[in-house]
Amino acid sequence: MKNSVLTFKEAKQAKKKLTMLTAYDYSTAKLMDEAGVNSILVGDSLGNVMLGYEDTLSVTMEDMIHHGAAVSRAAKNALVVIDMPFMSYQTSVYDAVVNAGRLMKEGRAGAVKLEGGREVSSQIKAITDCGIPVVAHLGLTPQSVNAFGGFKIQGKNEEAAKKIIEDALIVEEAGAFCLVLECVPAKLAGLITEKLSIPTIGIGAGNACDGQVLVYQDMLGMFSDYTPKFVKRFANVGDIMKQAFRDYIDSVADMSFPAAEHSYAIDDDVIEKLY
Repeated sequence: MKNSVLTFKEAKQAKKKLTMLTAYDYSTAKLMDEAGVNSILVGDSLGNVMLGYEDTLSVTMEDMIHHGAAVSRAAKNALVVIDMPFMSYQTSVYDAVVNAGRLMKEGRAGAVKLEGGREVSSQIKAITDCGIPVVAHLGLTPQSVNAFGGFKIQGKNEEAAKKIIEDALIVEEAGAFCLVLECVPAKLAGLITEKLSIPTIGIGAGNACDGQVLVYQDMLGMFSDYTPKFVKRFANVGDIMKQAFRDYIDSVADMSFPAAEHSYAIDDDVIEKLY
């Protein structure tokens, strides 16, 4: 059954854990969809893991639409959520609605995700008023990395924790159907999860959240520039890929590839007439 906003709501009520993974291309998204993941996030993390940027700030609307459309063509059952990139919604409510609409129409998203709390609540309300589902994102919001002074845990003191709780209630009231909590203490994430009627999706926020999300290159050991503490490697696919590439290089060098079974035949008498 196709996952939807209703699926997420029902999972929260039934205390059934939700699963989300990032993907940025058709082939990977198809594998995830066939595996049964509830949601695929086309994250602006593609700036890091696909485009080689140091952060997510350089990712454009065109990048998100291009990759989002590829993922959407593969996802038959998973809910596709596409990130709104930096400065596509912060500038005005009008810009937020227009760009969210582009992600839905051109990227074929099932929902959009944007970072921030009270300061973007007007944008969330306006987008949802247009019938576009919104996933909110609090805690460590990578688009605000410069304001935070780096990638740091959020909500560790009373004042900061209270702000995250308040923002969580605000984005729920504004119409978000789901909330991503990134790099917040596990007990705080659990408290927020209890307070909200919408599901929470954690990334570095403990297992009390209603679901979890990971960047797929991180959980498969395919991205080694840096590895956050919250990442669990479920397979070392990066090592397998590198060994396969080496084996290919060696096979071409010693002419064991391509072998006869990888080649097409022609009658010898045809060849003889060509000399």
